[in-house]
Amino acid sequence: SKLTSLGHLEMTWRSRVRFHPLLVRILHKSRLRYYGKPEKKMDMPYQAYFEIADGSGMMSMVLWNSLCPEWYHSMKVGTVLLLDKYGIKTSYPFKTHPTPGDSQMKRFATIEISLNVRDPPTEISIIPEEMVKPEWGLPEVKYRFITRSELDDLPNNHCCDVIGLVTFVGRAERARKKEQSEDFWLYRWAHAIDGTSDQPFILELFATSQPEVFERIHPMTYLVCTQMRVIRDLTENPSRTVYLTTSNESQIFITGWHKGQPYTKDAKVKNFIQWTKSQNEADQIKKTVIGGYYPFPRPPESFLKY
Repeated sequence: SKLTSLGHLEMTWRSRVRFHPLLVRILHKSRLRYYGKPEKKMDMPYQAYFEIADGSGMMSMVLWNSLCPEWYHSMKVGTVLLLDKYGIKTSYPFKTHPTPGDSQMKRFATIEISLNVRDPPTEISIIPEEMVKPEWGLPEVKYRFITRSELDDLPNNHCCDVIGLVTFVGRAERARKKEQSEDFWLYRWAHAIDGTSDQPFILELFATSQPEVFERIHPMTYLVCTQMRVIRDLTENPSRTVYLTTSNESQIFITGWHKGQPYTKDAKVKNFIQWTKSQNEADQIKKTVIGGYYPFPRPPESFLKY
C-alpha cells in the first residue's frame, strides 16, 4: 500500500483528514502510566509513550486506554510497526523525552501519533524482524553504553546505558511520591561490576512496567539498564556519591531476557561478555550480598557535618 513518512506527516497534517499508513521502528518506550481518578468513570485509564522513527526522523507515539493492556508488552524497543487509521495531535509539552542513541537523528516535536480504540480505531500490525527489508530504510536502535571507569568523568544528569554483573541487590523500598500522598514509588538499590574499575555501578532502580524483571534481580545475573541518569551530590565529594537512577524511559533486563534484544550487538556489551568468561564464578559468588537496609547517599560521620 501507499506509505507516508513522519517528516511528510509533520508538513501536511493540517491539510489532511485521512493519512496513509506508517512503517516505523520503536526506539524508546516509557513506563505505563495510570491516570484514573475516583470522580472520572473510565474503564482503562492507561497511557504509554513511545518514540518511533523511520528514515525521515523520530516522533512520539501515544498508546491510549484499553489498547495498553492489549499491546504494551508486545511493543518492545526495536519492534517494527505498520500503523493505519491513527490520529494526530499537537504534542503534549510537559512529557519527558529520552536521550536518543543517535544524536544526528531529526526529531519532529510539534505533533504526536495517537493510537485509540475509536475515533478512529487504529489498526496496528507488528512486522516480524525476519520480514523487515533493508530497503525500507528503518533506523537501527542505538545505545549509549558506558563502562564503570568512564562514569567518574560524566556530568550530573547525563543519560547512559549500562551492563554489569550484579553483586548486591537490596530489598524493595517505598518512597512517597509527594508529602501527605497515598501514592508510593517502589525502588531497590543494586550494585553491578563490569571489570573496568574497582568500584561498582550503584543503581537506584525504580519499578518500571516490568514487574517480572524487577522482582527477579539477584546476584550473579547480567543486568542491563537503559536510559539511566547520572546523579552526583556536587556539594560533597562528587566521585564518592555518584550513582545512576532510572528515568521514565528506562528498561531493565536480566539473564533470561537478553535474547533477541537490540543491545546484544553493541561493542561494549560484547566486551563485557568476554570479561565475564574470564571470571571465576565461585570467587565472585563469595563477594555477593542480598537484602538488608542500604542507606545511600551515606550520611556524614558526625552530627556537626549533618
